[in-house]
Amino acid sequence: MENSYITHIGTDESGKGDFFGPLVIAGALVDEKNAKYFLDLGIKDSKKLSDKKMLAMAVEIKKNIPHSIIAISNPKYNELYNNMKNLNKLLAWGHARVIENILEHNSCEYALSDKFGDESLIKSALMKNGRAIRLDQMCKAESDIAVATASVLARATYVTKMQEMENTYGIKFQKGCSSLVKDNAKEFINKFGKDRLQEVCKTHFKTYKEV
Repeated sequence: MENSYITHIGTDESGKGDFFGPLVIAGALVDEKNAKYFLDLGIKDSKKLSDKKMLAMAVEIKKNIPHSIIAISNPKYNELYNNMKNLNKLLAWGHARVIENILEHNSCEYALSDKFGDESLIKSALMKNGRAIRLDQMCKAESDIAVATASVLARATYVTKMQEMENTYGIKFQKGCSSLVKDNAKEFINKFGKDRLQEVCKTHFKTYKEV
């Protein structure tokens, strides 16, 4: 780790491309000491880690640093999406909220998020605390340890929420958006009726109209 590490907030999301389950956005405030600890722990982009590993890492992260996690359940997500009509606006709102939540009790001058849309979207969604922060977005931001830490928190929460949904409905929900997801959706409709499908999925996905 080079000497010029700057304490900063990283933000990332999980569930954006998954038909089933919530959208989770997480923020993590990582200083130099924790950055080194997390790198030694093997924290990296959550797409490169197993669910089991991530769940264990998330426990360690929560013990050590200021963080914020927002999990938007499917009914709430569908309602917000219908109001905003734009996924990037919804993401910006979530990223801004986790930054604000962390800044409520911690001071920090810099935040970094993965690039998903025009960065003015997050900036305009920030409130009083966040307006003073310098905010950057970059492609593949998970290479940054604070963003990777947020990505682990977001994915671990997504995985936990999916397990809760499976326990509630007695169905093993597929992640992602493959043809298996459609079979899952049909199984859910057979069991609970199509009106209730919106309780577990994102209704603006093409898959929703197809089933």
